Amino acid sequence: MMSSQGTGRILVVNGPVVKAELPGARLYELVFVGELGLFGEVVRVQGENAFIQVYEDTTGVKPSEPVVRTGEMLSAWLGPGIIGQVYDGVQRPLKVIFDQMGRPFIARGINYDRAPPLDFSKRWRWLPRVKVGDKVNIGDVLGVVPETQLIEHRILYPPLYRPGVVKYVAPEGDYTLNDDIAEVETSDGVVKVKMWHKWPVRRPRPFLEKLPPSEPLITGIRVIDTVFPIAKGGAASIPGPFGSGKTVTIRSLMLYARTQYSVPVLCGERGNEAADALQGLLKLTDPVSGRPLLERETIIVNTSNMPVAAREASIYMGATIAEYFRDQGYDVLLMADSTSRWAEAMREVALRIGEMPSEEGFPAYLPTRLAEFYERAGRVKLLGGEGKVGSLTIAASVSPPGGDFTEPVTSHTLRFIGAFWPLDARLAYSRHYPAINWLQGFSRYVDTVAPWYSKTVGEDWGELRRIAIEVLTREAELSEIVRILGSEALSEVEKHIMNVALMLREGFLKQDAFNPVDTPSAPEKQYWLLRLMITYYRVGLEAVNAGVPANNIRELESVRRLTRLKMEVKNSDYKVLVDYEKKLIDDIRGLMAKVSR
Repeated sequence: MMSSQGTGRILVVNGPVVKAELPGARLYELVFVGELGLFGEVVRVQGENAFIQVYEDTTGVKPSEPVVRTGEMLSAWLGPGIIGQVYDGVQRPLKVIFDQMGRPFIARGINYDRAPPLDFSKRWRWLPRVKVGDKVNIGDVLGVVPETQLIEHRILYPPLYRPGVVKYVAPEGDYTLNDDIAEVETSDGVVKVKMWHKWPVRRPRPFLEKLPPSEPLITGIRVIDTVFPIAKGGAASIPGPFGSGKTVTIRSLMLYARTQYSVPVLCGERGNEAADALQGLLKLTDPVSGRPLLERETIIVNTSNMPVAAREASIYMGATIAEYFRDQGYDVLLMADSTSRWAEAMREVALRIGEMPSEEGFPAYLPTRLAEFYERAGRVKLLGGEGKVGSLTIAASVSPPGGDFTEPVTSHTLRFIGAFWPLDARLAYSRHYPAINWLQGFSRYVDTVAPWYSKTVGEDWGELRRIAIEVLTREAELSEIVRILGSEALSEVEKHIMNVALMLREGFLKQDAFNPVDTPSAPEKQYWLLRLMITYYRVGLEAVNAGVPANNIRELESVRRLTRLKMEVKNSDYKVLVDYEKKLIDDIRGLMAKVSR
């Protein structure tokens, strides 16, 4: 399905970068390199010569072999059949390739003609939503395809044509992707619309207006939802060293985040780990419907042992697919693991084409590329129809060497995100998961989502959160005193603060991702767990000031049970916690009564 727009010849082969004599080449044009027809993309043009990053292994490729222009940018193929697929970085379907090859390796030169991203022989059930004579604008829903039980695939009037009037619409029935499902008369003439189209991956899809991030994205992870919340349409980073739990955190986000669609991008991770993660993803079920999670996701896999150039393309491919479902009016979550490997691929290609290196060898445009990626997140007013809204939330992990958060990828990422969830190796080694450091993290969405929480779960949500953070921060300061002078140097009030902080860490921040009672944690349950902790702090402070030793309060059974409530109370039974607050207050005040006698 790719046409030739001209031919050139290879001049120099330098790893994944090829210099070719290629008249008429355009920046980011897709080309086929060598006798095998390897995937490539033009990344630099100098007169008649072009530098091409090749998405496949160039071993054996030699000068004078042909280079064929396609005249197209690297594009995502968007339409029915994309749901549930597992693609590589340039959207080749891995299962189709496996079936063709009979072995789990991608042979070189398998292009879209041999392994198209979409199945053009399959017939899809078409249900029209427009009629002849209707006016259609970009983004309007022409019809739907009930592709899975979890997602209704909405066929939009694509942003490739001008608005117009429907002259023909296919009746309800079964059609292939290449059948015409509508004809629209525009100012440029009549256009024939199919159920699929292409979109360049490096170009963000258009929308009408970006809206403020006012509604939180509920993830079921307490340290995220309550301490460092993210809004729908927000951007977050999850940096952490090896073994700190990045993959499990992303798995939990994909499984429990309240979005309708997800696009995990496994970018540059080790092959065996990516294979294990992929097998795990394929087995997951949707916690609400019980259906396979694959019915509402598209997976991009480009491991560290696959060609480095395709790793750089995989991030853009995932973002474009995510925007496609956002444009259908869905809330979409894009997860990239990890952007460090993406940046390393960018660095390798840049050095090979002779670009001037910046800090630690990364190209000078690294911050720009990071900004372009995270700016594709957003809650937006869509082009199709009045009041139609969709959102794309991005959560990307970063793998800083040695856990150094001052290295370029992490430090530049901080400029473009709204939530920072740093994973701490010390917490992970002490079996505290998720190992998000509550002293280093931040969220710029707290003020924007606070009204939602106040209205939905409790008016004092913001105040409870503020007190909890103050207690945890104060604990860090007191820990230094204990380390030097011992706990005897603390006052009773300070001992009480240390006890409350321990309860917060063990009974609220710590969460078992594999326990069905503890994960996910609904907003109402999160609120009441936190409220009980702060009630223990407030009423306990009164008791300490009345002369009750802090450790006597801690030894109360109702206080000791606080750390176990998260495992004992289901989300649907959160009102048990409402009743528990009275017992907790009565027990602490009972100690006060004994002291006052």
